[in-house]
Amino acid sequence: MLLNTTNKEIIAMLLAGGQGSRLGVLTDHVAKPAVPFGGKYRIIDFPLSNCANSGIDTIGVLTQYRPLELNAYIGNGQPWDLDRLYGGVSILPPYVKGKSGEWYKGTANAIYQNINFIEQYNPKYVIILSGDHVYKMNYADMLKYHKEKQADCTIAVISVPIEEASRFGVMNVDENLRIYEFEEKPPEPKSNLASMGVYIFDWKKLKEYLIKDEADPESQNDFGKNIIPDMLQAGENMYAYEFKGYWKDVGTIESLWEANMDIINPNVPIELNDPPWRIYSKNDVLPPQYIGENAILRNSYISEGCIIDGEINNSIIFPGAVIGRGAVVSHSVIMPNAAVEEKAVVSYALISTGAVIGNEATVGDEELNENGSHKITVVGDGLSVSPGRKIPAGVIVSDNV
Repeated sequence: MLLNTTNKEIIAMLLAGGQGSRLGVLTDHVAKPAVPFGGKYRIIDFPLSNCANSGIDTIGVLTQYRPLELNAYIGNGQPWDLDRLYGGVSILPPYVKGKSGEWYKGTANAIYQNINFIEQYNPKYVIILSGDHVYKMNYADMLKYHKEKQADCTIAVISVPIEEASRFGVMNVDENLRIYEFEEKPPEPKSNLASMGVYIFDWKKLKEYLIKDEADPESQNDFGKNIIPDMLQAGENMYAYEFKGYWKDVGTIESLWEANMDIINPNVPIELNDPPWRIYSKNDVLPPQYIGENAILRNSYISEGCIIDGEINNSIIFPGAVIGRGAVVSHSVIMPNAAVEEKAVVSYALISTGAVIGNEATVGDEELNENGSHKITVVGDGLSVSPGRKIPAGVIVSDNV
């Protein structure tokens, strides 16, 4: 049987190899895109679902750091309707040549190493995505804009408060949104249009710059530091695409906690199960959650397979978690199969997969940072906090206590 070899108009390349060192113990055993989120999801569910909902059916997922769990999670792409005979989702580890392999040296080098993968579909356009952002976006609308502008490159941007713009790559644009300057984390930003790390390129143009960049021994092989500045310097036609919805880079403990809390905030538009733009995920089938006679629940997400016999306030509880009698969990994220035992108290915390908080232990509290945000306490995968122990606010537990 012959495969359908019709050319793809656009394919997606999803950068999912980051170590996520700013997430500390949460990424000791998994890549950042595989970190649990929102009660039943992984972070990578967002770009994969966005692709499926936008009609993009060919995706290369570039993995590197601790890829096994992420690879197993994605599988053949069936939960996102990406199990296709021609196209679908493909896992792309660093390229091996001869007897040796070469790690991805940067975001641009990662795409360069997979030029042959892209070429087999002969796309006119390539969209570059990051695997560590939480947002819902119609890439088809962005592609339409790219075509209308006859752009060589279109970069999705979002307006941020000007006082926060120095944390991002900032696009300076004219009245037509044509980009004339890109500044990486400028101390005094001229604009509040922050790059979202979503790029659409004309493939022939991008390929030309990737090859040129790879030949430069001084290059850091990075889109933000090399490819985009080089294209701007050469006078290529580059435009900003303004995105108006919810978007958050969940690369830090604080931002990951905030994004989870946003799900249960009625004033934040981040509904995950609304048709026709659902966020899809791969989950084992678990029994319904059990809510005991002592349970008290307020404004929280409780996933399947949980056993709840304590008090939960403004929290996200993942599948298989156990909250014991008399335990109190507030403003926290309890990840899969973790346990908060009887009379333990957990506040403003991220409790990772399989961790156990012993009877009457206390983890975190309401203490604030100097900027007014809460100090988030973290307990790593499979670790235990002994009964009666107190873990102060803002501590990252990386060993059994």
